[in-house]
Amino acid sequence: MQYTQLGKRGPKVSTIGFGAWAIGGKNWGPTDDKVSLKALHTALDEGVTFIDTADVYGFGHSEDLISQVLKERGRGEVIIATKAGNDFYYAGKDNDNGYGPIQQNYSKKYLIEAAEKSLKRLGVDSLDILQLHSPDLDKLEHDEPWEALTTLKEQGKIRHAGLSIQSFKESEQTPVLEKHAGLLDCIQVRYNLLEREAEKELFPKALELGVGVIVRIPMLFGLLSGKFSRLTTFDEADHRRFNLDPPKLENYLTKMESMSNLYQRYSDWSPVQVALRFGLSHPACHVSIPGGKTPAQVSENCAAADMPPIRID
Repeated sequence: MQYTQLGKRGPKVSTIGFGAWAIGGKNWGPTDDKVSLKALHTALDEGVTFIDTADVYGFGHSEDLISQVLKERGRGEVIIATKAGNDFYYAGKDNDNGYGPIQQNYSKKYLIEAAEKSLKRLGVDSLDILQLHSPDLDKLEHDEPWEALTTLKEQGKIRHAGLSIQSFKESEQTPVLEKHAGLLDCIQVRYNLLEREAEKELFPKALELGVGVIVRIPMLFGLLSGKFSRLTTFDEADHRRFNLDPPKLENYLTKMESMSNLYQRYSDWSPVQVALRFGLSHPACHVSIPGGKTPAQVSENCAAADMPPIRID
């Protein structure tokens, strides 16, 4: 495993992290908590020191599982980054789980309350990183989300503040980063072999300002593993049914086929590892957060940290 500092002001982190959305038990098909816990333990055994989650992942379940593992083995140098802003507490109640539907809520009051709930679930006194969770651009024009992050920092409830950039809005949010660079220690960005919009404006600005970059969706929801085909389907509980619907799947697979020379050049590595190492090869990027539902997936992910930088002609 390799380690780096997350921007000028961020903590030291492993370059391969653990993305904890899938283990929340919603949106990624069936999960088994026992296997998820083993996957988390495997990540720590492999040297992972960065875990990315969110309060809405499994409506708190992802944070609960992380807390359980940390209680079993101690926190050590593990950095936990969570998110808030997707309100599943008060938006209404359904009959199945007592939560939802989810709606964006970036009021100062809500964000502080959400952070305090995450602190309790994770069993920590301070959150290493709290990120605004992919807010619409209009939400960021208001003062309240920034006031919430400032207040939480001043109270010692969070150590670092971050912004999870809304997908496909990377360049549009470059001015937001520039305006709030004094408060933001890191940003989380959708970036992978097939989606490179962030390279145009956002990454150069992050480098200029010394803001850390967390790479999300580095595997494009598993597509870049090479295991999907045009006949791949997902069940109704899997968000990929929409994010990788047949037209999108066709488009992405066509792009992948045009990259056959890249995979041949790095034939000693798996497609998973090539994709993950690509996400770390840009100088603006510090840590990639692939998901891992099983110990085997986690081990394969972690091996990418020791690959040489990926060159794309």
